[in-house]
Amino acid sequence: MLKYGVLGLFLLVMILVGLISYRKVQTSEDYVLGGRKIGPWLSAFSYGTTYFSAVVFVGYAGRFGWQFGLSATWIGIGNAVIGSLLAWLLLAERTRRISQAMQVSTMAEFFRKRYDSIGIERFAAVIIFIFLIPYSASVYQGLGYVMQRYFSDSILADIRISMMLIAIVTGVYLFFGGYLSTAINSLIQGLIMTIGVGYMAVRVVQLSGGFSEAHAALSAIQTDVIPVGSLVQPLGPMPFDLITLILMTSLGTLGLPQMIAKFNGIRDRVTVRRATIMSTLLALIIGGGAYWIGGFSRVLTQKRAIEFNTADLDTLMPAVFESILSPGLMAILIVLMMSASMSTLASVVLVSAPTFGRTILKKKSMLVMRLLSLLFVFISYLIAVIPSAIVTLMAFSWGAVSGAFIGPYIWGLYDRKATRAGAVAGMVSGLGTVIIGAAIILILQLPTGFWSPRLAVLAMLVSLVITPLASRLTRRWFPIPEGASFL
Repeated sequence: MLKYGVLGLFLLVMILVGLISYRKVQTSEDYVLGGRKIGPWLSAFSYGTTYFSAVVFVGYAGRFGWQFGLSATWIGIGNAVIGSLLAWLLLAERTRRISQAMQVSTMAEFFRKRYDSIGIERFAAVIIFIFLIPYSASVYQGLGYVMQRYFSDSILADIRISMMLIAIVTGVYLFFGGYLSTAINSLIQGLIMTIGVGYMAVRVVQLSGGFSEAHAALSAIQTDVIPVGSLVQPLGPMPFDLITLILMTSLGTLGLPQMIAKFNGIRDRVTVRRATIMSTLLALIIGGGAYWIGGFSRVLTQKRAIEFNTADLDTLMPAVFESILSPGLMAILIVLMMSASMSTLASVVLVSAPTFGRTILKKKSMLVMRLLSLLFVFISYLIAVIPSAIVTLMAFSWGAVSGAFIGPYIWGLYDRKATRAGAVAGMVSGLGTVIIGAAIILILQLPTGFWSPRLAVLAMLVSLVITPLASRLTRRWFPIPEGASFL
């Protein structure tokens, strides 16, 4: 009964935070951005818990740790250095300052004012609403696998029921509290996640026989595709694939609306500096720790005879967690992963719903924002019910959204000569790379898990190159937008 008690307590806390925050949400800007008064702790932890959800622990850490061994830890380090530190240094202060000067709340609105184009705003809104749905679905699935295993003696063993519970709780929590309640819970969740990941990282090494013994055991493993000793090499058995994954999971954050949105609500410049350090450390501990744990998964499953579905690596980490943690700690882990996933899901919804409402429906009232939030949560659940690999689902949606926006957004912040034509070219080329590539993969029946990360990285690079190039080539026909004056 302990696990149900902990789960019930967690749900109660979520509801209370939502109700308390509800009283402080007076305007649509309060609902979407917390009134632009978010301090360093809330900003840093809100960014971190949006970045790392159950998908990282279940889909990524398990699958990539199994494939790359200890070198998978580089993915977590890359997330901290590129996905957090570089993102904050490059984007945070400029985003905060320019979004306030433009009086915009969403990335789509930024595109309209920066490039003087309603068409670009609407195109961006459609991309956000369509392609962030599978992203949200992957969050549902990641946590669903954990709950399915842990609550195997109850109705929650049905992953559709467990995901529905997540959807209901997230919808209620988001409806009342908006951004503020998400930020407050992110702080609590992030602090406990940091402690929890640190504990599990040490625990995994201990149960594997200590670092020296675990390192030796991992070094001795070989398969048809993994040479002996390669799982402990600096770049693992597949260096190119490892670098691709580092870029996909790290560089992509510089173009994801739900990550950029965290910078819009920051209070001031001092807050940015403090939050940059805190966010980087948080990413290093949580991201690095998660992949470190996954790197020892082969040794741990052998030593403790852990059974899981080898054909579905998304089931690996839930089995490992259940084996190494006591019932009490497992109950806490479930709550942490549930809260982190809900934070990620809430952040995605708080980008999609306001963007669709403001840009497509031309409605800015809080009631519309709240109802659209509930709709987005429900649609994401319906997509999540369709069986698919977590990593593949996230990689395609991650690549499509970031590939479309990373070029126009970064150059839009820094390059006064970036034009409307350049922005359109960057969006279309980045998004088109993913769509055309995905179609080719499906037609030729190529392995999606292998090609989807490569496709995502290619889309981002294409967008970054095409945007300034097209701007220079078309500047005779497309004048410099008036929005450039905000830079």
